[in-house]
Amino acid sequence: MTIRRLPDHVINRIAAGEVVERPASVVKELVENALDAGARRVDVVTAGGGKSLIRVTDDGAGMRRDDLALAVARHCTSKLPGDDLSVIATLGFRGEALASVGAVARLTIESRHAGEAHAWAIEVEGAREGEPSPASRAIGTQVEVRDLFFATPARLKFLRSDRAEANAVAETVRRLALANPGIRLTLSGADRMPLDFAAESGEGASGRRVAQVIGDDFLENAMAISAVREGARLIGHAGLPTFHRANSLQQFMFVNGRPLRDPLLTGALRAAYADVLTRDRFPVAALFVEMDPQEFDVNVHPAKLEVRFRDPGMVRGLVIGAIRDALAEHGFRAAPSVGAATLAAFRPEFSRGAAAHANGGNGGAWQGWAQPAKGFGEEAQAGFAVLDRPSADARASVAELDAAALQRPLGAARAQLHANYIVAQTDDGLVIVDQHAAHERIVYERLKAGLSGARVPRQIMLIPEVVELPRDDVERLAARADELAGVGLVVEAFGPGAVAVTETPAMLGQLDAAALVRDIADDLAEWDASTRLSERLDHVAATMACHGSVRAGRQMKPEEMDALLREMEHTPNSGQCNHGRPTYVELKLADVERLFGRR
Repeated sequence: MTIRRLPDHVINRIAAGEVVERPASVVKELVENALDAGARRVDVVTAGGGKSLIRVTDDGAGMRRDDLALAVARHCTSKLPGDDLSVIATLGFRGEALASVGAVARLTIESRHAGEAHAWAIEVEGAREGEPSPASRAIGTQVEVRDLFFATPARLKFLRSDRAEANAVAETVRRLALANPGIRLTLSGADRMPLDFAAESGEGASGRRVAQVIGDDFLENAMAISAVREGARLIGHAGLPTFHRANSLQQFMFVNGRPLRDPLLTGALRAAYADVLTRDRFPVAALFVEMDPQEFDVNVHPAKLEVRFRDPGMVRGLVIGAIRDALAEHGFRAAPSVGAATLAAFRPEFSRGAAAHANGGNGGAWQGWAQPAKGFGEEAQAGFAVLDRPSADARASVAELDAAALQRPLGAARAQLHANYIVAQTDDGLVIVDQHAAHERIVYERLKAGLSGARVPRQIMLIPEVVELPRDDVERLAARADELAGVGLVVEAFGPGAVAVTETPAMLGQLDAAALVRDIADDLAEWDASTRLSERLDHVAATMACHGSVRAGRQMKPEEMDALLREMEHTPNSGQCNHGRPTYVELKLADVERLFGRR
């Protein structure tokens, strides 16, 4: 085939395809230009999800006439004064954004520099550039993009609905707002609900912006993160393990103020929560890495959404270490939102009509329980038949109440409900503990301590238990026999299709060794060669802890319940089990009194 040179308009549209993926990517580039220009306020307006209109207005430095003409040309930038790609201190630097947008849309720019008597305007339509002409506007710049992809209609087929594109634009603005708390950033248009992030200043400005963007409930359920390693600094907030989401949209990562979706950072965040969060849930976090620009390369992704770190291991260790230190510091703390959700479940929510019926037609009166439709006769009394036997084991209340225990964070045990839930009394409320989940976490932390150096005590089985398994599983278990022995589980190959379990961790007591071995074999089959040894062993420990913890349905003595509460208070991460579920719920007495109309 004959090689030929592509026409300029085709070159421009190919280049635009790398930068202009969707309306949100246009908004990102234009807002970043405004921030680099020193703007203190940036207003974004869209229509049709950004397909019909994107208008970004700022009060930044503006451009002179000659600068405006160069701004729409390819590979022209003001952000590399020394032409040194190893030291980039701005958000934009490629000099492709405006040229790429102008290649696929109708672009109009109006800008006024403080040194100019008036503003200048220029238009670009499908890569055809006009000449700058006089205009009227205040100091700053307004960029208007209309009919995105009109010059490449095939690209329009790959865009999503107006609503979906509008949501993507909003998400982009939220991330940029989070990284720049001192800037007022607004988003409006007929296709959306308006957003207005007011500028924050002074101490705590970053936290207040986090509350604006993610919500006050996040700060109430988050840990402050602050760590330094080898000149790199990590600050921000990370949610408690019991405050999680079904996807990663609430994870905000920044390096030197640049919003990223970097695999290394997201992977480090996931690893930091590996001990306390189930695999199908995602932590919520807003993390900011600050480091020397020479320590990372931003020129590795067309949309600048990823970077390459010179020392990725150091950055990964910084993120994982900082979050795990925060988790250890917060100990057994669970998310306050868990208690709020519990209270909400208790509140009766009847229709206004039902409440009015219960109050003789007065719809504005007490909104409590409605009266039953039937009378209090034999049928109604039949419902009380189940009360002829105790519904809870209240033996803990027989013992004299220890006043000192009431001052402890988890209080004094008072009863056991349904042979699984411990009810404890504190000085200002009550605590409900899931005994299985709590003990699972305690056992897991003991096993991890054993992995870190201390030998896990083992008990020898009187008769080894032979477990039949597929040949591949037997080979995997045999290959990891030394590692498994480190956590107290001794297995030996027993022919081509079975293993023999000869010793088990003493702290697990009586357990179903066959079920445990099969679960561990499944875990080993799921891992690949790149999985770190520490992560593999931690997961083995988690599987063993689940098998060896106090089971639901076991009656516990008062002293056993109190011992479990005291151990929870001294065990790291005991606010949630190994799967991310809360181990306890705390209800303040004032909140309980509100449920009964006492407050």
